[in-house]
Amino acid sequence: MFNPQMTINCAGQLINIEDPIVMGIINITEDSFYDGGKYLKVDASIKQIEKLLSEGASIIDLGAMSSRPGAILSKPKEELEKIVPLLKFAKKEFPEAIFSIDTIHSEVAVASIEAGAHMINDISGGSFDEQMLPKIGAYKNIPFILMHMQGKPQSMQNNPKYEDVALEILDFFIKQSAKMIEIGFHDVILDPGFGFGKTIEHNYELLKKMHTFKILDLPILAGISRKSMLYKFLGIEAHQALNATSVANFEALNQGASILRVHDVKEAIEVIKIWKQLN
Repeated sequence: MFNPQMTINCAGQLINIEDPIVMGIINITEDSFYDGGKYLKVDASIKQIEKLLSEGASIIDLGAMSSRPGAILSKPKEELEKIVPLLKFAKKEFPEAIFSIDTIHSEVAVASIEAGAHMINDISGGSFDEQMLPKIGAYKNIPFILMHMQGKPQSMQNNPKYEDVALEILDFFIKQSAKMIEIGFHDVILDPGFGFGKTIEHNYELLKKMHTFKILDLPILAGISRKSMLYKFLGIEAHQALNATSVANFEALNQGASILRVHDVKEAIEVIKIWKQLN
């Protein structure tokens, strides 16, 4: 019998995940695959945060590093100059909102937590910066999104290979989450990393087998929004992939996802409502 986790403690604020929730994306970078450059100015970011919250986002994920295929990893200083001022301003504007910080750098994660962030989202699963897990684990009640990626963004799509993509990712989750619990983490969220070192075929196999990770009794996050596994497969562009995103998100919910990480919050909330009605 599974004993699924029903709440996440975000720096003292409890989020109920008995019903699936939505994480809204704010990319503060010129190089994002979908909305790069749209939210570089604080005013634009604040307006978008307000929109996503009003549409029903439970978490806002702020990121200042591009992780698209081929991207070069940013430096901590570059991220800090964008993230911390925006986070401080956003905390004043939206004091009840819960903010996640998308970074691979422990320096950025620590500074963000000190500025009021509630959660850390690391695409490397704590493997790029050896100080990430020890430093964040020292804080109480800071959830960590543990994502799987094969390789690094600059080269991750250069012929990725798996014998069994779901089982290999499960093995990574087992080893890394055990290490994190030993360090002192209370809330670990699993992200299989759609599009990160995976072919289109790997991504669809992974989506079909995402239920595999439920054995760990940890919340599962699906980040499929407008990704190339959708738009390249359909022969369209990212800005045309909202319908495909909704279809993929519905299947992610069927497979056990508790959190949908999306660009389009309103539509994701609608997907959840229909899914709940059918289930």
